[in-house]
Amino acid sequence: MMGMGWPELLVVGIVAVFVFGPDRLPELARQAGSFLRTVRRMVDSAKNDLAQELGPEFKDLNLRDLDPRELVRRNVLEAMDEEQPVVPNGKRPLRYGERPPFDAEAT
Repeated sequence: MMGMGWPELLVVGIVAVFVFGPDRLPELARQAGSFLRTVRRMVDSAKNDLAQELGPEFKDLNLRDLDPRELVRRNVLEAMDEEQPVVPNGKRPLRYGERPPFDAEAT
């Protein structure tokens, strides 16, 4: 949640009680909730309008798929995980952190 944990939220709550007072805090919380509901409704309306304008071909379009980080992760990083390196002598490469085999006769 925006990089905030329970201790940070507790500090924000205590500061809010001191700044606004316990009598005004419930009304401010109601206003904040109303504002968030309004913003959420506006976002849903914009998504519906966009889907309606794009037409039925893009009915299953997920806007999260257009995020550049998602594109890189899906197309590059997952492809790198799926690739198995080709080794000419048949031995597999070492994994990260894996120790190489020790051959006492070779040393």
